[in-house]
Amino acid sequence: MANTVAAVAAAAAAPAAAASIEATTRSNDEASTSSCGDGSIAYRQYKDECDLPIVMELIDRSLSEPYSVFTYRYFLHQWPHLCYLAFDGSKAIGVIVAKLEDHRGHLRGYIAMLVVDSAYRGKGLGRALAKMAISEMVRGECEEVVLEAEVSNTGALTLYRSLGFIRDKHLHRYYLNNQDAYRLKLLLPLTEEQQKRLQQQRAEEQELLRLAAAQQPQIA
Repeated sequence: MANTVAAVAAAAAAPAAAASIEATTRSNDEASTSSCGDGSIAYRQYKDECDLPIVMELIDRSLSEPYSVFTYRYFLHQWPHLCYLAFDGSKAIGVIVAKLEDHRGHLRGYIAMLVVDSAYRGKGLGRALAKMAISEMVRGECEEVVLEAEVSNTGALTLYRSLGFIRDKHLHRYYLNNQDAYRLKLLLPLTEEQQKRLQQQRAEEQELLRLAAAQQPQIA
């Protein structure tokens, strides 16, 4: 959907990236800070409609795809906990917008928009925002995360590869500017509770197959 903007140097294997994502898990209402250049960058979740103009201004300034206020509200009203913002003092410098919903019987996360102010790219902000959103998805028992990025957006592709994403599809002329996109996918390890439910489902399926076989007429 979105042309993801981020220029972050990469390089981490998928297992290490998954472990790193899990290690960054935080409580929903917790803000975090990190050093960036001469100042300190603060991160927090989207709060309410008062944050909407901030999100819109950041994204509209950076992405090639135009979005209406209804598109933003679709994501932010239903999944406000999957939107994180980065600030340098009072200045908003980065944002990620995502969602988590059922997809063919399992929970799939989707990163719709990721933007970092051009003056702050290459400092790890995009990676930090992505890890925060993915960690929140993991808490929601997400099984996979997908997104689209322009094939020419080497910064975004490098970033997501370092987080463990792989190329899933090549989408021809996906964007309004006729640019191609890659659909990227990150497969997440199942939680212990998900593994138990999966084992129970398989056991129930095996029992149904056994009962169906027992009811078949025997041919002499």
